[in-house]
Amino acid sequence: MSGHSLVAGSFLVADYVVFAVMLLVSAAVGVYYAWADRSQRSSGDFLMGGRRLTALPVSLSLTASFMSAITVLSNPAEVYRYGANIGFYGLAYVMTMVVTSEIFLPVFYRLAITSTYEYLELRFSRATRLLGTVLFIVQTILYTGIVIYAPALALNQVTGMDLWGAVISTGVVCTFYCTMGGLKAVVWTDVFQLGVMLAGFLSVIIRSVVVQGGVLPIISDSKQGGRLNFWDFDTNPLRRHTFWTITIGGTFVWLSIYGINQAQVQRYISCKSITHARLSLYINLLGLWSILLCSVFAGMGLFSVYKNCDPWTAGRVTAPDQLMPYLVMDILGDYPGLPGLFVAAAYSGSLSTVSSSINALAAVTVEDLIKPYTNISEKHLSWIAKGLSLIYGVLCIGMAGLASLLGGILQAAISIFGIIGGPLLGVFTLGILCPFANSKGALSGLVSGLVVALWVGIGAQIYPPSPEMSRPLSLTIEGCNFTTTDSLNWTSTALPTQSASISTAPVHSTDGKPLLADNWYSLSYLYFSPVGTIIAISVGLLVSLFTGGWKLKVESKLTLMKEDTTLYHLFQFCKDRVMRRTGKLDLTRDRGERTGSTNPAFCDVELDSTKSSITS
Repeated sequence: MSGHSLVAGSFLVADYVVFAVMLLVSAAVGVYYAWADRSQRSSGDFLMGGRRLTALPVSLSLTASFMSAITVLSNPAEVYRYGANIGFYGLAYVMTMVVTSEIFLPVFYRLAITSTYEYLELRFSRATRLLGTVLFIVQTILYTGIVIYAPALALNQVTGMDLWGAVISTGVVCTFYCTMGGLKAVVWTDVFQLGVMLAGFLSVIIRSVVVQGGVLPIISDSKQGGRLNFWDFDTNPLRRHTFWTITIGGTFVWLSIYGINQAQVQRYISCKSITHARLSLYINLLGLWSILLCSVFAGMGLFSVYKNCDPWTAGRVTAPDQLMPYLVMDILGDYPGLPGLFVAAAYSGSLSTVSSSINALAAVTVEDLIKPYTNISEKHLSWIAKGLSLIYGVLCIGMAGLASLLGGILQAAISIFGIIGGPLLGVFTLGILCPFANSKGALSGLVSGLVVALWVGIGAQIYPPSPEMSRPLSLTIEGCNFTTTDSLNWTSTALPTQSASISTAPVHSTDGKPLLADNWYSLSYLYFSPVGTIIAISVGLLVSLFTGGWKLKVESKLTLMKEDTTLYHLFQFCKDRVMRRTGKLDLTRDRGERTGSTNPAFCDVELDSTKSSITS
């Protein structure tokens, strides 16, 4: 530990206490729900909370589950290095929620499924469902490994907290309350953890505002440092972060999370009514915005404090993700318990993500890999679901070991979601919006989308894009005055300055790089997801049309009906108002009143099938 003794100070007893309390409360919730629901033995209750949850806790839980430690540590560092234009994610979130609540939610809610991949079998075939399930399991285990490892690494380096101790304690607590309490425990611990995350963020923000003497100095510093780069409407898809890559690429990435990711869908389907489910999505939007705002502002504060002396170039921290903990130890080190609060915030971020992932993995495995092929009683299934929660917990901790070999964290996470989530999103969209897509189309679309996305993603890992595309902003170490004695500890770790100066040399495609490297592989990592989605949809449509998809008659409940959208109801409402005002009843309504209405469901289906046959 002595190698890590920073000037900024290290963890005190109070900090460990705050951290332990956070873990204990989370575990206690699991025990409480295990005890309170001991009478309900069905796997449906364990995995779905008995479908009796209300909008508020669900919405907070939706927010918490993908706002992981990655958000707490990487977003501020991202703003610090590349500028505040990741604030445009706010727009991506809005588009995501609208599309989810109008297109995906109605269909899934109506079918009342436990696993979203059940839909793929109902709509296409069992093979599509199996492929979807396997992809989801791979994606989630990979992602969860990163989520457990990221905060542990960053915090260990700066606060001197034990790395694997932290990883294993998080994993164990998480697995514990998932295994004991099921979805209800996951939802309520998420609510608590979201509170801790916001508190941790606010403590840093408030302190940095006090240190810098107000909000305005921070904003003007950021402006002078070029960090307020919102006015960037460059359409070049190779640029890492512009308005377009973030709003369009971000929308696809988040759609693949909110629209079809088991962990999210599982939650809003467990609401009492579809209105509660829709509401939970929109309340969750507020939560996403507040966390995004906090993280962007924390990044600006980070820049303002270190504008003349960048700890990363000076070799005080070894990775950008450690900047945030470094700042915390620096400005909050004199306040016992506050560094602990921030660490607890980072960890509760990862706890909430890991717990929802474990619960989702158990649900998917039970519903897609066990139920269809065996007939076990509900009581035994719920025991199996608990056992699976345990196994997946251990697997995710193992993945954390592998994650230690991966590079930049935020990017790795979004790339995984893009590469696997993109093609899956394409297949679901195909099923919900295109009545004539068939199973051959879906399978070939999914496979081809995945191949292309993997090709780009792996290419980008091997040949990283040139600096003029990613455009990191300037950082200086002019104002640094460190004493030489304590910089000795740090020279042993390779200083990032050398690598930085090498990478800025102009890159020509003559030095043995393939021709594709300069355009196709340096595609912004946010576009991996749209590429996968679009390829999956277009290949799926073509194959379906060539293999006789237009003769297909799909049950209307499996595709989007026009009654599902809020827009339709608004239109009806306005039409009714207009009719009432003019006082004339149109003929159809008149006829309905004379003869008594026909069965509305039958009528809808008829309308729907004629409509779809015309469009195809």
